[in-house]
Amino acid sequence: MATASPPFEVLISEVGPRDGLQSVKNRMSTTDKCAWIDALAASGLREIEVGSFVSPKLLPQMADTAAVVAHALRHKGVTVMALVPNLHGAKAAIEAGVHKITMPISASPAHSLANVRKTPEEMIDEVKNIIALRNEMAPRVHVEAGISTAFGCTIQGVVPEDGVIALAAACARAGVDEVGLSDTTGMANPAQVRRLFRRLIAELGGKAGAAHMHNTRGLGLANCLAAHDVGTRTFDASLAGLGGCPYAPGASGNVVTEDLVFMFEAMGIRTGVDVQALIAAREALARGLPGEALYGMTPLAGLPKGFGQDSYGPEHGMTRAGAF
Repeated sequence: MATASPPFEVLISEVGPRDGLQSVKNRMSTTDKCAWIDALAASGLREIEVGSFVSPKLLPQMADTAAVVAHALRHKGVTVMALVPNLHGAKAAIEAGVHKITMPISASPAHSLANVRKTPEEMIDEVKNIIALRNEMAPRVHVEAGISTAFGCTIQGVVPEDGVIALAAACARAGVDEVGLSDTTGMANPAQVRRLFRRLIAELGGKAGAAHMHNTRGLGLANCLAAHDVGTRTFDASLAGLGGCPYAPGASGNVVTEDLVFMFEAMGIRTGVDVQALIAAREALARGLPGEALYGMTPLAGLPKGFGQDSYGPEHGMTRAGAF
């Protein structure tokens, strides 16, 4: 008896409700956030970063994260994730019931001090404390470390690749479940991405995690494809390209989820996400943030004729396995 094929070959992790909203001046109401998350989940996304547990004095946009988590947990089959910068935030996230927490660990000391007021070495100690807390309170909660500024820093400049891999290895030794690499300031290029992710996978094996790319210089999709070429299978993206890093001068523009999903699906690489439903989720975003600029080429151009149908075959780059 033939077994059913898995629903997706790459995991698209939607970070807009956190990475996107923390970077805009206007605040989205809790009700609008929940409606947006509902629309994202309806598209087939299986992992959504719904907020961050940080001081509301620093990021008032994230003050309602616990309430948003409670709502998001209603969606069965969706991993509800939140960012935490420290032990206090991790405790709040675990108490709220998240499935997964992610910690930013900057490879650039200058960026780390600007972002979390700790050195990278001090952040490793914080990781160890968080792992101990997780093991005590909720052993099933998944912990991810994201190595920020892995490809360069607008404050410091060049970030040595050996240091990036050493920091990732230190996070893995500290007990995290996976370690990803983030192009926080949009400085990466495909050759660099291939090189670093190849090294990360060789160093960490199954603990090598997501590619978090920004589109600051127009290379976001190319960098995601480069990471995929060497074995990466999880990709962060933000609906309509919303977001950036508020503590990195000049940084802007996450990879557009709609464009990323379209690229993979057009190649016959299944994401499990319905592009049309994903585009429709922009309406909920626009209602919650009226006047905010929304980006993305696929929503503007529309899907190619026959996309997602049986007739859209391998000669067009799509296989039946990649159709909706």
